[in-house]
Amino acid sequence: MFFEKLNLIMPIREALKAEGYTKPTDIQQQAIPPLLEGRDLIGCAQTGTGKTAAFAIPILQKLALEKREPRSPRMIKALILTPTRELAVQIGESFSTYGKNLGLKNFVIYGGVGQKPQTDALKTGIDILVATPGRLIDLVNQKFVNLHRVQFFVLDEADRMLDMGMVNDVKKILTHLPQIRQNMLFSATMPVEITKLVDSLLSDPVRVAVTPISSTVDIIDQAVYFVEKKDKKLLLIHLLNDKSIESALVFSRTKHGADMIVKNLVKAGVQAQAIHGNKSQGARQQALNNFKERKTRVLVATDIAARGIDINELSHVINYDLPNIPETYVHRIGRTGRAGLEGVALSFCNSEEKPLLKDIEKLINKKISIIEDHPYPLAISEPGAEEPTPKKTNRRRHRSRRSSR
Repeated sequence: MFFEKLNLIMPIREALKAEGYTKPTDIQQQAIPPLLEGRDLIGCAQTGTGKTAAFAIPILQKLALEKREPRSPRMIKALILTPTRELAVQIGESFSTYGKNLGLKNFVIYGGVGQKPQTDALKTGIDILVATPGRLIDLVNQKFVNLHRVQFFVLDEADRMLDMGMVNDVKKILTHLPQIRQNMLFSATMPVEITKLVDSLLSDPVRVAVTPISSTVDIIDQAVYFVEKKDKKLLLIHLLNDKSIESALVFSRTKHGADMIVKNLVKAGVQAQAIHGNKSQGARQQALNNFKERKTRVLVATDIAARGIDINELSHVINYDLPNIPETYVHRIGRTGRAGLEGVALSFCNSEEKPLLKDIEKLINKKISIIEDHPYPLAISEPGAEEPTPKKTNRRRHRSRRSSR
């Protein structure tokens, strides 16, 4: 199917064509028609499936077709809530891209920066607001934001908001919205708390599910290294000596750990920067831009800071620490292998992390290949201890596939 079949107005089709977009993704194909009809929608989709366009395009089209008096003030008609600053910025950019021919105005607000530039922009009037919950509540309480005219409400990355303790903030924001509106909720997973929120928020929603959380992208080449915790930094440096690893997004469980990884890499002559919640918004955005522009080869991130990062042609994801939640593993490795490209996901696993690895393999319903040929192997366990049955893998295969393209 092509975008022409989705009954989109010409200004949006021209904007999509200018970006080289001709065919909708699965979630766009399934979500756009019912959203254009005014239905509520719940989308189960992970990062990288094209869900932003799935809700942005219908919102833009419906707002563009509304008649507004030339001199009437702009009122916020669409509100998109998202958990992180980085994701908010990217969603705002998407609205600007798809709606560049429509004359609509969108704006992004988030915490961690001074509020005056944001309040000044809000005073001029906007049509579409993309926001993180904390800053939005602050500005609503200060009377800088009026949500009484919102017609379209999007709750994006709902499961991550739950992980970050934002659900109560979301509920507070809902009290400021009109009762009659079109609702859209997107989440990669559907824990019980999110299901309850769906039941209270959406009315007879259309349900769309693509790329189930249990099925990782087939083209992503996954492997695990068993390594002592103290040797992880040495193994990472060893791997990065291979220049076929063009770019690597490295995941750390903690902010302090991310900083230490960067310190060790820089000391070893590897260009690296960290991105996490303790960094200022300017520092985070600069680190992300440097990585996207290939000025920095390695970006070290925590899960919360990395949520929503969308990087073209990312060759490798490296799990320096395995995540405590198996679904997070799928989110992490989904940063690579996009747009039909191959990708490599490597994980480090020490003795204490073996149960986490088992949980991940149970979720994705496959054994992750074990790379035994490396200089920092895990010490042999005591007799009688259960060890994984290794699926032997040639280390070179996982590091050179990308270089052959």
